[in-house]
This record gives sequence, C-alpha cells and structure tokens, in this order.
Amino acid sequence: MSDASSRDAGTRGGRVLAGVAIALGLVLFLGGFVAGALLYQPYAVPTDSMAPSVSAGDRVLAERIDGDEVRRGDVVVFTDEVWGDAPMIKRVVGVGGDRVACCTADGLLTVNDEPIQEPYLDEDSRREPQAFSASVPDGELFLIGDHRHDSLDSRSMLTDSHPGTVPREAVSARVDATVWPIGRVGLLPSADGFAGQPGGVSERGPLVLLLLAVGSGVLLIVAGALHGPLVRRRASRRASRRVNVVGDAQ
Repeated sequence: MSDASSRDAGTRGGRVLAGVAIALGLVLFLGGFVAGALLYQPYAVPTDSMAPSVSAGDRVLAERIDGDEVRRGDVVVFTDEVWGDAPMIKRVVGVGGDRVACCTADGLLTVNDEPIQEPYLDEDSRREPQAFSASVPDGELFLIGDHRHDSLDSRSMLTDSHPGTVPREAVSARVDATVWPIGRVGLLPSADGFAGQPGGVSERGPLVLLLLAVGSGVLLIVAGALHGPLVRRRASRRASRRVNVVGDAQ
C-alpha cells in the first residue's frame, strides 16, 4: 500500500473514531444531565441554622427520596405545616423508637444512650448545649440544625404534649452537596457518628458518578470535534513541506 493510501485509510479511521467519540460523549453528557435533573433538585438555603455544613445563601443539590429512605445523620429537605409553609433543611438525629438527649459531660448528643461524634459542628455549637430529652414516635423524625445555638428545630417544638418531630413523609430530599458559591462547592461531610445505630448511615447519592459522566462526555465531544482541524493542520504542514522540497530541488 502506498504512503498516500495509508494516509487516506488512517484519515478515514480517524474520522470514524472522532464520530464515535462525539456520539459517546453526547450520550454521557445528555444522559448524566437528564439523570441529574430527574434525581436531584436545587435549593437555596435561607438561614444559618445548618452552618457550617451549609450556610445562608448557599445553593445545594438534594437527591429526591422517599421518607422511608431517611436514616440518622441525613441532612434533609422537608415541609411541615407546623414548622411553616417553606421547605426547611435540618439534620435527622433520631428516628422512630429512638431516645435522643443532650448532652454528655463532653457536650455530645446521645442517641439511645450512645454518644454521637459530630465533627461537622463548629466550636460554638459545642459550648453550653441546650439540654433536652425526647422519645421519637414510630414513623417520625427528630430534626436539629448543626448551628445548635441558632436553630429553630425539634427542640423548639418539644412540649409535654408534642414530641417535636415531623412525619417521615414530610421529607422530600436528602442534601448531597453545596454547589454555590464557588468557595464552598463540595460534598457534605459524612455523618459517620451515627453508623453504630441500627440501620447505619445512608450511602452517598449518585451525584459524583453523574458529574463524572457529564465531564467525560464534554471531554469526548471536544476531543472528537478537534480531530478534523488537527488533521487539516497536519495535511497543510505536509503540503507546505512538499512545496519546499520541490522548490529546493529546482
């Protein structure tokens, strides 16, 4: 096979691979984007009650879930008429059957008499904690903000006639990550302190995989699109070199 034929075959093969890369990239990009839109919903955080995990003005992505999927340690979005009309974001510290109390001599929350390590709390929230004790009814959730001194939550609703809880079905989503502002982008810290409780803690949602799919799709599309210009540039250089060789020979 001549050099010209080899180059033509290589060019055709390159075009085919570029087309495949673009097609696969579109599938990954659109698939990841559509799946993300179906599985996740964005929320704007209105208050600092969950600081420093999420702060007022943050934009977060929350995975759509049913109330039955909620586990201790989850940061959830819920709506309950007793708490108001707007969606709220709090951390689940107790589920049906639990006894939640505060606090140990070290300032640790206890669930079923087990101290819970919560490294996502700031130092201010660890000082002079608000004492309380509550039993969580079946099918209910006990919710607290991470900013323990600046949060209206289940502790505020707790009375002799009300356990301060919300029903599981009030939950619509579980917060996975902060996406805005840029300086705060990242996944929420894991609530591993609750791992020893029955049922353990929730696994991460598919957000990272979806972002990888979208990012990989973009790279494949760009790589495929650049193939044509790069081939033409190489062909132009070869033609220029041939002209120079012919000129030198003359």
